[in-house]
Amino acid sequence: MAELYIKQALMYSKVRPSYPEELFNFITPKTPCHDLVWDVGTGSGQAAKSLAKYYKNVIATDTSPKQLEFAAKVPNVRYIHTSAKMSMSEIESKIGAESSVDLVTSAQAMHWFDLPTFYPQVKWLLKKPNGVIAAWCYTMPQVNNSVATIFEKFDIVSGPYWESPRKVVDEKYKTIDFPFEAVDGCDHNGPFEFKIEKVMDLDSYFTYLKSWSAYQTAKEKGVELLSEDFVDKFTSAWNEDGKSEKKVTYPIYLRIGKIGNLY
Repeated sequence: MAELYIKQALMYSKVRPSYPEELFNFITPKTPCHDLVWDVGTGSGQAAKSLAKYYKNVIATDTSPKQLEFAAKVPNVRYIHTSAKMSMSEIESKIGAESSVDLVTSAQAMHWFDLPTFYPQVKWLLKKPNGVIAAWCYTMPQVNNSVATIFEKFDIVSGPYWESPRKVVDEKYKTIDFPFEAVDGCDHNGPFEFKIEKVMDLDSYFTYLKSWSAYQTAKEKGVELLSEDFVDKFTSAWNEDGKSEKKVTYPIYLRIGKIGNLY
């Protein structure tokens, strides 16, 4: 998966949205201690830099060294390149000892993981019984009705170039395997809904579309998804109200649970 993003790692770091404080204000009180977080699939550190405000140390890992090059430098965040499938010895040497982690997070990434391998590692690392795992995704950006009409057509054309794990994002993480107990104060493990709001101009919006793995996959196959026709239609729809900048909303869907007595 990481190879799909190498060519556009810089644009990914620039245009991918940061996450709202409301999200972290919901997650972080669920862990009794705030010593260590493992942020898996950190990309360019969008979640890690926010988690660093709440926890003493954040270990942020990714399989793409190119993505990590563009990650935000924060004193208490340690970025580590890992193999796609870490062994338990690699987990222990790079992340920590058994029952040493307060929180495991995955932002817009867990649908790419080999979950039967990943979950035993999570259960081994998390503090018992109240260590927490929080995984969230965000779905397609919402602008206005005019842009949405063009976007729906663009999304259909892009569909064949998405890898199959993307389906669980479209399903808002409702169907992703998540075998963890509800955290204290909640009667289920999600998904819980939040939203990202970001002001963008049209160039930034196009850059976001080009940061998709589907766009890169199509490009490698000689297909330009953002064709001249689509550019013209998006431009017309975007400029319809005479405003160059728009508030763009990304819906977020969070699954959160604790280790409890499952281990």
